Order: sequence, then structure tokens, then C-alpha cells
Amino acid sequence: MKRQFDDVQLGSIELFCLAAELASFTAAATAAGVTPAAVSRSVSRLEERMGVRLFVRTTRQIRLTDAGRAYFEQCRDALAQLVEAERQATGQQVAPAGVLRISMPTPYAHYRVLPILAEFRERHPQVRVEVHISNRNIDFAEESFDLAIRGRAPDESNLIARKLEDAELVIVGTPGYLKRAGKPKSPDDLERHECILFDLPSSGRRIPWLFMEDGAMTERMMDGAYSTAGDVLGGVTLARNGAGLFQTYRFVIERDLQAGTLVEVLPSFGGASRPFVLIYPHSRHMSARVRSFVDFLVEKLRDRGA
Repeated sequence: MKRQFDDVQLGSIELFCLAAELASFTAAATAAGVTPAAVSRSVSRLEERMGVRLFVRTTRQIRLTDAGRAYFEQCRDALAQLVEAERQATGQQVAPAGVLRISMPTPYAHYRVLPILAEFRERHPQVRVEVHISNRNIDFAEESFDLAIRGRAPDESNLIARKLEDAELVIVGTPGYLKRAGKPKSPDDLERHECILFDLPSSGRRIPWLFMEDGAMTERMMDGAYSTAGDVLGGVTLARNGAGLFQTYRFVIERDLQAGTLVEVLPSFGGASRPFVLIYPHSRHMSARVRSFVDFLVEKLRDRGA
């Protein structure tokens, strides 16, 4: 087999991946125990070899070019494969390390994942976690995310989807609102109530409310004077302050229900749910940090319908 890379080139690839991962030559140099100039020279050496620019450099920051991003994704997977091959050959366990980038929607971040991240880092202290909290869909290739949590499985065949749970939905309002407006006895009664609405940020499409009727899940479009977009917790805040009724996840308002500050309505039509799905790119050799987080999250959510 003809040799394609020498030791210097392999080292340059590792430094390039560090710089791409940390978005900084200085941070990459600190992590690798070399000087920022050495990182810069390594990147320039790769650019000269391939005849393409890998980074756009300014005085304040660096960012990957389109070619650099594609090269980084391939190199990161290749280096992870080398580490895995060494682990298997020696029978050693490689400690998860590096930056884990994950995108997730607001309610799942605040009420499910963020509360348990400290425990994950206690187990894997060499992993740095970057959490992107947003309800919009992300592009794994363009934005270099490792994982995402979303409300449905993706259409793309190159992505793996793993259900975390079916999250139960409930309709709630304050005791004060219900005293003023009356308590609905059926979904039809909601036409006479102030229903707080939520619009999907990606499409602007209004989310219907879900009910269990005659053993089947049904959906109805509600109407009301309040609508929120981008952050579903905005509807929760409105409901907590007596603006009207809102359908949300039970795990978001379970403490309110226990304290009596919110009251569940139409429980006989309850039981409907929406899924939360863990999504990540298909790769034959998943990095140790990604694998460890997937296993951790599934373990912690196992009793919640995972």
C-alpha cells in the first residue's frame, strides 16, 4: 500500500479538526499544547496541499468555508475511526472527550435535558457540552451539530432517529380564569374559551390541540386572542397569569398542578401525546462522546416512555 500521509500531515489534520471544533486557533493550540502559530501553519499546509481554503479568517474569529466544513466532517469521522480501531485492537476503553454540540427545543431543554447535564459531565468530565436551544430545524452538515432532539422523525435517510418518549399533553388554566370563564366539559365548549395558540417557527403553521375521543386521538384547531411562536413556554407563561387555556406537556407544568396554581381541564379527553426524538447523522463509527451521551439520555428517560 502506497503511503499517502506523513506524520506532519496527520498532525496537521488533527490540529485542523481541533481548530474547527473549537472555532479558534488559540483554543486549539492550548488544547494541543502548541503555539497558535503552529496551528496556523498546519492549516496553511493543508490548504496548500489541497488547493482550497478551509477557513475564513478575520481579526476576531475563524469560520469554516463550505469546503472546510465538508473536509472537517470527513476528517473527524476518520480520526474517530482510528481511535476506535486502536481501542478494539488493544482492548482499552477510550474516555469520551471533546465538544458535544446538541440542538433541542425549549421545553425539552429546560425540563428534561439541562437538569441532568451535570450528572452526565460527572461521568464524562472530558466532554464539553454546547447546547443550542431553539425550536427550528437545524442542518447537521452546515452547522456541525452532533445530535438534535425534535418532535418528529426526519425525512432524510442519512439520519438516525431514536424515540426518547411520548410526552403526554394536558390543557390547563388558572383557578381564577376558570372561575371567571367557567370550566369546559367537552372539547366543543372550548369555542367559548380563550385558547392560547402556538405557531411553528419553521412554517408558521398553527399547532392543533390533541384529544382522546372514543379511544382515538383527534385534533382540533383552536381560536383565541393570544398566539405565540418560537418558544412554546410563552404560552405557559400566559396561562400561568390567567390569560386563558393552553395545551402543553405535562412535564412542563406538573409542579403547577401539584401546587394548585394551574388546574387540568377536560381530563376525560386527556391521554394524547407527542413524541420527542433523538436525531443524529448515520455513521458506522460513532464517536465515544456521542455514543456516551446517547446511552446516557436513553437510560435517564427509559421510565418516561423511551
